[in-house]
Amino acid sequence: MYFVVPSKLRPMAERDESSWASAADLAGRIRRRELSPVELMTSTIQRIERRNKSLNAFVFTDFDQAMDRARAAEAAVTSGNTLGPLHGVPTAMKDLFDFKPGWPATFGGIRALRDQVIDAYCPYAERMERAGAIIVGKTNAPIMGLRGIADNYLFGPTHNPFDATRNPGGSSGGSAAAVADGLVSIAEGTDAGGSIRIPAAWCNVYGYRASYGRVAYTGRPNAFASLNPFVFEGTLTRTVEDAAIGLQILAGPDSRDPFSLTSTPDFSAAITHSLSGAKVAFSPDFDVYPIEPAVAGVVAEAVRGFVDAGATVETVKVGIQRSQHELSDLWNRMIMPLNISGLEGLKAGGIDLMRDHPEDLPPEYRHWIEIGYGMSAMDVWNDMVMRTEVYDAIESVLQRYDLLVTPTLACLPVKNATDGNTLGPTQINGEEVDPLIGWCLTFLTNFSGHPTASIPAGLSGGLPVGMQIIGRREADVDVLGASAAFERVRPWADAYRICEARPLS
Repeated sequence: MYFVVPSKLRPMAERDESSWASAADLAGRIRRRELSPVELMTSTIQRIERRNKSLNAFVFTDFDQAMDRARAAEAAVTSGNTLGPLHGVPTAMKDLFDFKPGWPATFGGIRALRDQVIDAYCPYAERMERAGAIIVGKTNAPIMGLRGIADNYLFGPTHNPFDATRNPGGSSGGSAAAVADGLVSIAEGTDAGGSIRIPAAWCNVYGYRASYGRVAYTGRPNAFASLNPFVFEGTLTRTVEDAAIGLQILAGPDSRDPFSLTSTPDFSAAITHSLSGAKVAFSPDFDVYPIEPAVAGVVAEAVRGFVDAGATVETVKVGIQRSQHELSDLWNRMIMPLNISGLEGLKAGGIDLMRDHPEDLPPEYRHWIEIGYGMSAMDVWNDMVMRTEVYDAIESVLQRYDLLVTPTLACLPVKNATDGNTLGPTQINGEEVDPLIGWCLTFLTNFSGHPTASIPAGLSGGLPVGMQIIGRREADVDVLGASAAFERVRPWADAYRICEARPLS
């Protein structure tokens, strides 16, 4: 049975208004029978086919399955079935350690894994499909996720929809670019060092990374693998409301995760909260980062939006004692056990990447893997001491303030390379930084576990700048509420006109 669209509405193909509608709006119109899931999916597929070639956000699509699910979604609406919160809404998942039965899993574009299929569900795919969303494909990411850039040897770089010569950031760069370009309204991001917030900042979208334990980690064989550093599942959206809906779907206790939080607040209600009387701490550089003047200026002006929303803002020192290079090296070491376990798992399955396919792995990745294999128990202990220093510094600020705000990144989007190995900057303001992640102010809360978002702060020369909002432990409602209050006084939707007008050649 075909879904009946009111005659007063023009066909979706003519006006394509779904491209910039929020997930909340699309789901509401489907529930009210103002919008056909089949028509919406048809429009989504047409837009992806028309725009993705020049973007390279999607590296795998399954449009046949998506249309089958759209037809089933339409039948559920017309039969009066109970509908999930995102019933019939298209979404995308990430091609890293993110699985859906029958779909490829290349671990971020590793050539030797181009045909690998893992017949399992990651939490995003499992819970989004349960909520009625329809996954249309997988998005680009860097090899093993070990950098804040979206590029790899198999698929090449994703292009930033604000400037196609530049990178959208990573590791969830394909997802962020797809959302910014209107291909989908909500997409998966995972975050072990900033992989949701980094591309959110460079693509002018909202990236939300919840408190540790809010979204369950269900990986095996190690139920504790998400600890060092803290690893998160989250979303990239164009609105705070959509992020709240996404968190409501993804959150909740799971017996497979010994650290999953048992409480599930009403995150959607949080977006109506007022910032009146709130105390916001502003750190322009997390004490130790060099920040490009263009970024610093945009964020310093954007912070005034919290004042416009009723909060007081004070500039603070966080108390970080280590240099930014010590901290980025710490993160690179901490992520190594998780990466090495992945390599060893592949080896046990007959694929020895380091021995047989070293050219499939960037030299920077191989460098840190070799360091990881050589670490002692005392090295790990000392790293946890450094991590504790960061936790204590952030926590000390949040004992006195409701929120801590910083730039998300230290620089504007970088130009894409042509060899599949795009890197971040090696210097900012004359100071050396690690090109993998040293220009990102994001990974410090992967040490601490505090809920954190990147929100669009504005543009510099037509390029997006992000602002990071950090809340108290488990206070996701505070971060979402502050984000929504900022969005009301400093809306950013008009910036997507730049993406819409980008050349498609």
